[in-house]
Amino acid sequence: MENSEYTVDKDGKVCEEMLSLGSVSASRDGRLIHCLTVIGEIEGHYVLPEQNKATKYEHIIPLLVAVEESPDIKGLLILLNTAGGDVEAGLAIAEVIAGMKTPTVSLVLGGSHSIGIPIAVSADKSFIAKSAAMTAHPVRSTGLTLGVPQSFEYFRRIQDRINRFVSDNSGISCEDYQKLVMKTGELVTDMGTILDSEEAVACGLINKVGTLSEALDELYEMIGDCS
Repeated sequence: MENSEYTVDKDGKVCEEMLSLGSVSASRDGRLIHCLTVIGEIEGHYVLPEQNKATKYEHIIPLLVAVEESPDIKGLLILLNTAGGDVEAGLAIAEVIAGMKTPTVSLVLGGSHSIGIPIAVSADKSFIAKSAAMTAHPVRSTGLTLGVPQSFEYFRRIQDRINRFVSDNSGISCEDYQKLVMKTGELVTDMGTILDSEEAVACGLINKVGTLSEALDELYEMIGDCS
């Protein structure tokens, strides 16, 4: 059964969905929303070590489809605290969220770095906590890379895909986002830019600096406008 705070089983215990996926349903004034957390590293085609906190895309994508198709769920809140991870998996999650008709709001808590940025901006409205940060940097590989022109062209094309998605779903242009990605002198062992909350809003990546309650208020307002 459900109460107004979270989904529980018949014994009053938090359901397995919350424990295994960091996913929970809540409601206000009879309007049911789903809360999804994206934490740790986004796991793609390769399984991460057991000690790593991970968000598995093969779990998240079907869950998003279920949220979109549910007649009872009226909105989706995405909470992010992620270091990034697999590019293809992160973009796949972001594309699904961006294509949803269900109202969506994201809130960056702690950080949403690397491929976490497209997920953060994929929602209809995005928030970032005052203490949070976002790191934009170029696509990189942790495996074997051949030092040939084709390899660099491949990475360039992947980066272009990310740049276009971020630009299409936020207020920053492809050119300005590319400048953040390729900036030198800020990261010790990498290119890129670290943005605090105010900077993320000022450059157009994120809509607002805000709290959980403000993000929830925005989502319920959007639900009210759609009803």
